[in-house]
Amino acid sequence: MADADKVVDSWDSPQKILVILAHPDDPEFFCGATIIRWVKAGHHVYYCLLTCGDKGTKDLTLGSEELCSIRQVEQHAAANVLGVDNVRFLNYPDGYLVADINLRRDITRVIRTIRPDILVTCDPQTLFTTNAGLNHPDHRAAGQATLDAVFPSARDHLSFIELWKDEKLEPHIVHEVWVCGTLQPDTILDVTDTWETKIQALYEHKSQIGDPEKLAQRMRDRRAVESTPEKPRYEEKFRRLILG
Repeated sequence: MADADKVVDSWDSPQKILVILAHPDDPEFFCGATIIRWVKAGHHVYYCLLTCGDKGTKDLTLGSEELCSIRQVEQHAAANVLGVDNVRFLNYPDGYLVADINLRRDITRVIRTIRPDILVTCDPQTLFTTNAGLNHPDHRAAGQATLDAVFPSARDHLSFIELWKDEKLEPHIVHEVWVCGTLQPDTILDVTDTWETKIQALYEHKSQIGDPEKLAQRMRDRRAVESTPEKPRYEEKFRRLILG
């Protein structure tokens, strides 16, 4: 398995990194400690959330529109903790994401607009999570549509030709894709030094976390298997694809 520390250190210039995931709080949960490490190293991180998380509540008094507004504010606050450059929402309905041609076109537009060197998304093959749960269908759809947009749609000017002819968005080749939420990682990043910042960012998602102290304990218990409570070590794992 590749040592991601050496990979990151080998980037010889600041990278533009685009994170495309389904919901507010997905970036922080999936790879928040990696994001802050990248920011501290001088790279520029951008978020694109495909939904505003407008279904994710047990509060029967909240409607989708109000919840959407709450979660957008929370996501901006969490991104500020990590030092993310920009957050955008495509505002597809939460829970209804499908990796269809419309979603792929919209993601292609974002890729051609931001023109990232590195793109982060989630693994569409992950049906079950590591804690014996079910992965959210939006996560799978987000990963599939994003990978399909990276290759070949963002690359080929004749794919969604209206983006090129009418919107003047030139084709773009993403150099690397880092796939998070995968059960088949090949790249591990040591994020011990930024784990507490990840937790601080997660605190901003107040509508989702319930008891902050219990959340913090759960996150601190996710240490690498060979580490100890006295000397914890934390990792975030990815499948890294080199495209060009």
